[in-house]
Amino acid sequence: MSDFPYLSVLTVAPLVGALVVAFLPRTRPDLAKQVAFGWSLAVLVLAIFTWIAFSADGDRLQLRESYTWIPRWGVNFTFATDGIALVMLMLIAVLVPLVILASWHDAEGSKRSVPVYFALLLALECTMIGVFAAADVFLFYVFFEVMLVPMYFLIGSYGGHQRQYAAVKFFLYSLVGGLFMLAAVIGLWVVGGHTFDWQTLLSADINTNTARWLFLGFFVAFAIKAPFFPFHTWLPDAGGAAPAGAAALLVGVLDKVGTFGILRYCLPLFPEASRWFAPWALALAVIGIIYAALLAIGQNDLKRLVSYTSIAHFGFIGVGIFAFTTQAGTGAVLYMLNHGLATGLLFLVVGMLVARRGSAMVRDFGGAGRLVPLLAGVLFFAGLASLAMPGTAPFISEFLVLLGTFTVNKLVAVIATAGIILAAAYVLWMVQRTTQGTLNPALTESADMRRDLTLREKVVVAPLIALLLLLGFYPKPVTDVINPAVQATMQDVGRTDPAPTVGNVQEASR
Repeated sequence: MSDFPYLSVLTVAPLVGALVVAFLPRTRPDLAKQVAFGWSLAVLVLAIFTWIAFSADGDRLQLRESYTWIPRWGVNFTFATDGIALVMLMLIAVLVPLVILASWHDAEGSKRSVPVYFALLLALECTMIGVFAAADVFLFYVFFEVMLVPMYFLIGSYGGHQRQYAAVKFFLYSLVGGLFMLAAVIGLWVVGGHTFDWQTLLSADINTNTARWLFLGFFVAFAIKAPFFPFHTWLPDAGGAAPAGAAALLVGVLDKVGTFGILRYCLPLFPEASRWFAPWALALAVIGIIYAALLAIGQNDLKRLVSYTSIAHFGFIGVGIFAFTTQAGTGAVLYMLNHGLATGLLFLVVGMLVARRGSAMVRDFGGAGRLVPLLAGVLFFAGLASLAMPGTAPFISEFLVLLGTFTVNKLVAVIATAGIILAAAYVLWMVQRTTQGTLNPALTESADMRRDLTLREKVVVAPLIALLLLLGFYPKPVTDVINPAVQATMQDVGRTDPAPTVGNVQEASR
């Protein structure tokens, strides 16, 4: 099966499913849900086979496929994956079926087509897989832009309050970033030998000033997508207005395209520019950690609160990337995966609470744990995972980032550590104000608020809880896949890990 086109099939399969679901009768919503869920499970199975086919000890890019698209411009449908992209592909394949299951009733009250809603989720999965699997810069750009379309309609047509404003803001911000990238892509083609092939561009001879401008074009696009401070303002609006399932994919996967793009394109293609811009990128990342955490503490809307926590976490990922050590880089990539699992779970659980209460305002809750103790317990666990409690997967990521950063930049590591304290504040505040304390009498008037987790909802949260615990105690299967790609990226940048001190060598020898 080594010649099987894993990545192209993995990319196209959700699109075929989206077309099938979209053309199902609007009068058969249950059939549309079942087909979408079954199709997403088939994609998950294919992703598992892709993981098995990948060799952690093999070449940097594996499972490569290339098909001619626009020969005059040197554009091809080229797919290939390294360990970083493979981990993100698995995250997508795991999250989408759970999101579909969690969104079972989300579209029913919107007066919109239920089949179209689930078709949009599958179409979004296609574009997300494509953007991580692409090994042609132009193909990556196409998926990067097309990815906006299904999410725009998911927010604008099926979202909550101010959904149209949030959808337009999301689209415009991303479109502006895409224009910066388009200019950089064209410039890269001109100076890179009239090719878009990523592997060929690695050896391109680009002068220093041009490389810095091209780096900046890519970086601005990725910083908006991530989002890094000060390009972050679209996320709280989009996350707050989007349906819970779409929001889980937005903060769990879509924003990882930004950090992935920095790792795949900015660092290897423009190594000198990456080193030159690194102090500025680290400054933005650290500001984002503190600034977003403080704003999260002040939020009264649960979904906006979770969105701001995501911005703070992305600051840690940015620190890990631009610390330029293998340890911090591995932590950053692992954080991308673990943040997707933890924040995805947190958004889905918050969505379950909001659907029961009919409000996302913290002030409308209070003591809900007395009515829905199991749901409250899962919210508490998701909050602990989000703040990187030891024993959960994000703790390993955060620890690696801070440890790897401390060896090269103690000031950045110390300031970033303050974000951990603030994370505890906003998570515990959220849990206390919603599920603990005095019971809000208004909650007892709602029959939905007396309904604890259903079997369907238990099936949604159980795999995410299991993965967060498993990777919290045994991340080795993932780090073994990530490490070679991170090490190759650090070599591209021209940075090596600092030599251990005498004390560390003596300790290691024992």
